[in-house]
Amino acid sequence: MQKSAYVIPDTTLFIDRPAREYPFLLRDLPSDDKPREKLLAQGPEALTVRELTALLLVTGTVREDVLEMASRIVRDYGEKNVFAERDAAKLSQDLDLPIVKACTIVAAGELCRRMNEGKGSGFSVIRCAKDAYEYLTDMRTMSREQLRGLYLNAHNRIIRDEVISVGTVNANIIHAREVFRVAIECNAVAVVLAHNHPSGEAVPSAEDIEVTRRLVQAGKLIGIHVLDHVIIAKDAFTSVDADY
Repeated sequence: MQKSAYVIPDTTLFIDRPAREYPFLLRDLPSDDKPREKLLAQGPEALTVRELTALLLVTGTVREDVLEMASRIVRDYGEKNVFAERDAAKLSQDLDLPIVKACTIVAAGELCRRMNEGKGSGFSVIRCAKDAYEYLTDMRTMSREQLRGLYLNAHNRIIRDEVISVGTVNANIIHAREVFRVAIECNAVAVVLAHNHPSGEAVPSAEDIEVTRRLVQAGKLIGIHVLDHVIIAKDAFTSVDADY
């Protein structure tokens, strides 16, 4: 059921995962296309988010080339949200990253936030499921399931965009305490939940409906409104009615 607009009043999901593709390694690239050389020749604006992330990481690991690692980070966490994460330990665990590299990403995100302080409100307004779908464009092509929370103030403005959990190979565990812990931390009055279906199917499962019902009830007890649970696929979305 689609909702026309949200009004703010005064635990397991199963996913599919596509087969892994062969990654481009740094050694496969011509010298002019390697991130550092490309930056020196063309400037930072010529680099993709993946290439900029690879420069931050500097090196890969024995299991993963630096470009492969950067591609996975951007793909699985979302290029807009990976640098919004404030918890290095959580990022390290979610993405199976060395803690030093997770700290580097969190530090880069914090620098960006501090440099942008005082430049005016860029907060997005989320009034319906379509607004959430258009805001969360990076979730449409992720290969792993991710649960996101868009935490809102009384004017429907996003005050926090949080990755609540990243799925394993075949499941995404949702804990109500994690959903509402963030809401309490940022003093949100409402939350719109969203998770992607990598299979491309936007129809909510029985588990999606049940977990939505439970979270709505939990939110009522503590005074934080769960306005919606939006299922995101590549070319479609579905709103799980929060009144289930």
